[in-house]
Amino acid sequence: PESPSTGFLTALSQTPSISSISSEGREDLQVNRLETQIWIKPDIEKTDVDFSEILNAIQEIAKDVNIFFDELEGVNSPSKDDDSLLHHGNLTSTSDDASRLEVVGEEVPDKNKANGLYFRDGKCRIDYILVYRKSNPQTEKREVFERNIRAEGLQMEKESSLTNSDIIFVKLHAPWEVLGKYAELMNVRMPFRRKIYYLHRRYKFMNRIEKQISRFRGWLPRKPMKLDKETLPDLEENDCYTAPFSQQRIHHFIIHNKDTFFNNATRSRIVHHILQRVKYEEGKNKIGLNRLLSNGSYEAAFPLHEGSYRSKNSIKTHGAENHRHLLYECWASWGVWYKYQPLDLVRRYFGEKIGLYFAWLGWYTGMLFPAAFIGLFVFLYGVTTLNHCQVSKEVCQATDIIMCPICDKYCPFMRLSDSCVYAKVTHLFDNGATVFFAVFMAVWATVFLEFWKRRRAVIAYDWDLIDWEEEEEEIRPQFEAKYSKKERMNPISGKPEPYQAFADKCSRLIVSASGIFFMICVVIAAVFGIVIYRVVTVSTFAAFKWALIRNNSQVATTGTAVCINFCIIMLLNVLYEKVALFLTNLEQPRTESEWENSFTLKMFLFQFVNLNSSTFYIAFFLGRFTGHPGAYLRLINRWRLEECHPSGCLIDLCMQMGIIMVLKQTWNNFMELGYPLIQNWWTRRKLRQEYGTQRKTSFPQWEKDYNLQPMNAYGLFDEYLEMILQFGFTTIFVAAFPLAPLLALLNNIIEIRLDAYKFVTQWRRPLASRAKDIGIWYGILEGIGILSVITNAFVIAVTSDFIPRLVYAYKYGPCAGQGEAGQKCMVGYVNASLSVFLVSDFENRSEPTSNGSEFSGSPLKYCRYRDYRDPPHSPVPYGYTLQFWHVLAARLAFIIVFEHLVFCIKHLISYLIPDLPKDLRDRMRREKYLIQEMMYEAELERLQKERKERKKNGKSYHNEWP
Repeated sequence: PESPSTGFLTALSQTPSISSISSEGREDLQVNRLETQIWIKPDIEKTDVDFSEILNAIQEIAKDVNIFFDELEGVNSPSKDDDSLLHHGNLTSTSDDASRLEVVGEEVPDKNKANGLYFRDGKCRIDYILVYRKSNPQTEKREVFERNIRAEGLQMEKESSLTNSDIIFVKLHAPWEVLGKYAELMNVRMPFRRKIYYLHRRYKFMNRIEKQISRFRGWLPRKPMKLDKETLPDLEENDCYTAPFSQQRIHHFIIHNKDTFFNNATRSRIVHHILQRVKYEEGKNKIGLNRLLSNGSYEAAFPLHEGSYRSKNSIKTHGAENHRHLLYECWASWGVWYKYQPLDLVRRYFGEKIGLYFAWLGWYTGMLFPAAFIGLFVFLYGVTTLNHCQVSKEVCQATDIIMCPICDKYCPFMRLSDSCVYAKVTHLFDNGATVFFAVFMAVWATVFLEFWKRRRAVIAYDWDLIDWEEEEEEIRPQFEAKYSKKERMNPISGKPEPYQAFADKCSRLIVSASGIFFMICVVIAAVFGIVIYRVVTVSTFAAFKWALIRNNSQVATTGTAVCINFCIIMLLNVLYEKVALFLTNLEQPRTESEWENSFTLKMFLFQFVNLNSSTFYIAFFLGRFTGHPGAYLRLINRWRLEECHPSGCLIDLCMQMGIIMVLKQTWNNFMELGYPLIQNWWTRRKLRQEYGTQRKTSFPQWEKDYNLQPMNAYGLFDEYLEMILQFGFTTIFVAAFPLAPLLALLNNIIEIRLDAYKFVTQWRRPLASRAKDIGIWYGILEGIGILSVITNAFVIAVTSDFIPRLVYAYKYGPCAGQGEAGQKCMVGYVNASLSVFLVSDFENRSEPTSNGSEFSGSPLKYCRYRDYRDPPHSPVPYGYTLQFWHVLAARLAFIIVFEHLVFCIKHLISYLIPDLPKDLRDRMRREKYLIQEMMYEAELERLQKERKERKKNGKSYHNEWP
C-alpha cells in the first residue's frame, strides 16, 4: 500500500490548478500561508514521515486559491480603505496582505519593527508613504486607487497618526517580483560584473617619471580634502559593470541579497513609477498620483528617510547607523566643510538629478579658486602700488583746485583734495591689472563651461547616464482639460492625444511676451524712481545738520539708494514669481518639462533684470548725460541729473555690487536654512508641549518625516537660480569689483554645507529622479558668459579711467610720442582731465548759496568739473576739445578690439577642449566590448551547466552546439 505522504502527493498532483482561472494576478497578489498551515498541522502531527514535500505542494495550491479569492474580494468586497480596519497609534497594520506573509514559528525582527522603516512584520521595508485625512471627501477615488495599487502587486499597510487621528499614513512595499518586473520595464541598470581596469601601454621613460612623482607624493602629507575611506568603510562602492535588468538573465547579475539588490532610492522610484500609472476613476485621463495630490485626495506623498541622522556612538568607532547618518557626518556636518563631497553617496540616496546639482555646485566652487586668487591679487596689486600712483597723488595734493558743486543750491564748493580717500579706494579696483583680470574672467567663464561638459560626461559614465533617455512624458492635466476636444495621433506612441492649434499657441506666446515686456518696464520704472531719489536726496544730505553726512552727502546718497534698491528687488521678486506662474500657465505648455523650462526662463529673465538694472544704470549712465555747469540736463525740466564723484563713477559701482551681493547672499542663506529651521522648531515645540519629550522620541519614521518641510514646489529651481545670478555678478561686472569671485567662493563654501544640511535634516526625502545634465541652465550660463565679455569691455572703456589715462600718456603727457606709459608719464593728468567753468555763468536755480569765499577769502571766479571742454573765454565756450574726441575714438576702438579678441580666444578654447575626455572615450569602447564578451561567456556557461545536468539526470537533449 502507498504511504500516507505518497498518496497525498499523488492526490495533490491530480488536483487541477486554479492558476488557469486567474493567471494574471498570480505574481501580483499576496499569499495567505497561515490558513494553509492551520489546517494541515494536525495531519502532520499524526505521522512520522517527512512532510516537507507535502507542505510545498499544499502551499502552492493555497497560493492559487488565495489569489483567486483575493481577486473576487477586489471585485465584490468593500475597499480596504475602510477606517474600521485601522489601528490607532500602536504601530499595527490594517488587514493588509503583508501580515499574511508571516510563517508560524518565525521570529519578527524587533529592531526593524522599532525603527519605523518596516511593516508590522519587521520584514517588508516601507518604500513609499501616502498621507490623507479621513475627513477628506475624495474617499471613492482613493478607494479605487488603493484597490488598483494592490492589483499591481504592491503591499499596503495603514497607520493612523499619533498626533492627529484624522491623518492616515498609507505604507507601501514592493516585493521582489514587482521590483523585477518594473525594473525591466524601466530599463534600470544593475551591476553584473566587477570592472576590470587596464593600463595604456607607456614608454619606459614615462613610467620612470610617474614612479618618481609617486615617490615624491609619498613624502607629502595626505590630501586633507579627501574623505577618509578607512575610517568610513561605508563609502566604498562596488565598481561594477552594469546592464539593464532582465528577469530572463537574472543569473548574470550580482545578487547577494534580494532585499538589498535594489537600493532604497531605486525602490522608491519604481513604486512612484507604478503610482503614476494607476487609475483612480473611469476615463482615459483619470490616472496617476499627481492628479490625486492636486485635487486633494492625498495630502502628501514621499519616500522615507533611512532613520535618524544622529547617533549616540561615534561614526569612526561604531560605523554609520544608516546612509542618512553617513551623509550627515561626512557631508552635511560643518566640521567637514573643507572636504570633497561624497557625490556617489549623494546620488545613491537622493538620485542623479540632485547629485548632478551638487556636482555642478562643487565644480563651480572649485573653479572659483583661481578666479578668487587672481581677483585678490589685482586688489593687493592696487594696495601695494597705491603710494606710487601718480593720479591719486595729484588728487590728494590738489588743495588749490576747487570743484564745482555736485547739486543745486545746497551743495558747496569743495577742494579736489577732499576726495583723496575715494581716489585711493578707486585705485584699488581700477589699476593696471584690471584689463588683464577682465580678459582672464572672460576666458575663465569659457574654460569653466567647457571643463564642466567634460566633468559631466565622466559623471554620466560613472552613474550610467550615457545611454539613458527620458521617457515619453505625460501630458499635463491642464493641457488635457483645455484641449481635450481636439486630438491627433502622437507620432511616437501612435495614440490620440489633445492638440493645440498653431494660431492658439502663437496668440498665447504673444500675450506672454507682452507680459514679460510690461514687467521689464516695471523694473525700469523702479530704477527711474531710484534715480529720482538719488538726485533729490543728494541736496537734502548736503544741507543736513550732521557734519558727517553733510560732508559725505554723495556716499550717503549712494548707500541709502542701494539699500532701498535691495528692498525693492526683494519685493518685486515676490511679484515676479506670481506673474511668471500666471504667464507660464497662460501659455499652456504640453508637458511638465516644457512648463519647467518656460517658467525657468521667465523667472531668470525677471530676476536678472531686477537685480542688475540699477547696476547697469550706475555703470553706463550715471554722470554720462548730465550736461555741464550752466547747462545741466534735467528730468522733467526739474531735477538735475546726478553727477559722478570727482574721483570717478567706479566707486559707486563698487558700492552697488558689494552691498547687493552681500545682502542678497545673506538673505538667501537665511531663507534657505533659517526659515525651515524655524518652522521645524515650532512643530517640535508643539509636539513636546502636547506629548512630552519621551513620547516624541518614540514617533515612527513616517511621523517624523511628515513633520519635516516638503521640498520646494519647483524642485531645484531656487538653488540653481541663486547660483546662476551669483555667476552673473561674478562675471558681468567683475572689472569693476575684482573681489566678487572671492565673495562668491566664500558664499559657496557655506552654501554647499547649508544645502546639504537642509536636504539631510530639514526636508522630507525627495524622490530620487534621473537627469543627464543641468538642463536649460547650461544655455543660460553660456548667455551670461557672452554678455560678460560685452559688459566688461564697456566697463573698462566707459566707466573706468583706463582709456583716458592711456590716451593722455601716449598723446598729451610728458611721454607723448615716446611709446611709454609709466607713472612718470601721468604727471599733470588730473589737471588735463578737468575743465574750467566761470561761476558767474551758473543758472539761477543752480547757483550755490555760498560764494566760495571760505577758500581764498574772496568770492570764487572759477571752478573745475570733470569733462573735456573748452574754457569759457574760448571762441566756442564749453565746446568739446580735441582730447575728448581722441578719448571717445579710443574707447570705441578698445571695445571692438577687446570683444573680438576675447571672443576669438573663447571660441578657440571651445574648439581645442573636447567635450569627452580621450581616456573616457577609450573606457567606454572597452567596456562595451567587455560587456558583450561577458554576456556571451555567462550564457555559454549557463548552457553548458544545463547540458551537464541533463546528461547527469539521463534526460534526452539535442546534440547541438555547444
